[in-house]
Amino acid sequence: MADSKVTRREFVRDMAWVAGVAAGLKPTYTVHAGNPEQADTNKILNYNEQMEYRRGGKTDLMFSAVCLGGHWKRVDAVVPGLFQGGSWLNAALNSDDFLENRTDVVSRCIDRGINFIDACTREEVIMYARALRGRREKMYFGYSWYQNEVRNANWRSFESLKQSFDNGLREAGLDYVDVWRITMHEQSSRHTEAEVDEMMKALDWAKESGRARFTGISSHDRPHIKWMVETYPDQMEVVVTPYSARTRMAGVEAVEEAEEGRSAGYVGQMEEGAAPLWRTFQEYDVAWFGIKPFASNALFKGNSAPGNPHEEEDNRIARLTIRAILTNPAITAPIPGMITPEQVDNVSLAVLQRRALDVQERADLEAATDRAFANLPARYQWLKDWDYI
Repeated sequence: MADSKVTRREFVRDMAWVAGVAAGLKPTYTVHAGNPEQADTNKILNYNEQMEYRRGGKTDLMFSAVCLGGHWKRVDAVVPGLFQGGSWLNAALNSDDFLENRTDVVSRCIDRGINFIDACTREEVIMYARALRGRREKMYFGYSWYQNEVRNANWRSFESLKQSFDNGLREAGLDYVDVWRITMHEQSSRHTEAEVDEMMKALDWAKESGRARFTGISSHDRPHIKWMVETYPDQMEVVVTPYSARTRMAGVEAVEEAEEGRSAGYVGQMEEGAAPLWRTFQEYDVAWFGIKPFASNALFKGNSAPGNPHEEEDNRIARLTIRAILTNPAITAPIPGMITPEQVDNVSLAVLQRRALDVQERADLEAATDRAFANLPARYQWLKDWDYI
């Protein structure tokens, strides 16, 4: 009985994608692994034939189909004693072993054709700038120094954001970044319109002065993101949102929910006639990156240390997740945090594997995501609000 249910869901999902394409879902321009289209790859940064690349909206940059997220939440499993005070944000930045680890991970990303790092904290900016030293031309650098950005009431004016950005570039030893995407409150509608205006002025200044090539934001607030994209299209070139293996495209994949008699969640909450967020991204040609693809590691049974008893199965679930996310032809890339070169190899392998999950694979991934979401820590309950986009 369970198998027939999953088979039917697979069929409905496929039909939903067909309906979505017919309704206007436009796949981003893609150069697939192996380059079967014989596309011109000369302008793709760090091109590797074994990686897929997707156009990142109006940035017109071709990003690898999986990129490197800045977080290193389990790196103490491979660099013991690194976390001072127990938090991954308290990692000892002066640790030679830590720098070696980050350098090794970045090196493997370069080897595999991955070409974008998204660093969103002071610590990440500093460590990845060090890990990239001498080979900056191999990867695009995404920047946010969230401690001194608009989440902090002291850093919400145009002048203070300029100061923060210059201070951050100086401390990290960077002349410029490829993307400055400011980390807003998770519920970014908490910011006033005046604060948003100040932020947009700072992003304009960064581009006009050559400090940032492209700009945008990260937020977990769908209606507010949509409003910002529509209100500030010149500044909103890149948007970072949550996106897990459970995320569905509203109006496309929601068909399967209706077939099973379940509420369509986000679809039911949308204003009548309103376009879903993904369609707004397409209309305004926005580069779209997905955080928390592994639900902050809640998908995994092991601790991510090499050789742990769950390593093989956890790696398989990670590949299934990347494959499932990449069936969405509109997203630019998921950006998982990775703590070892072997994890980079694993997600890169997923890019080469077929996208459609078979009956057993889909059942396994669904079981893993159900378990993960049932056990999410309190601080990540908001992931449940991203079943639809």
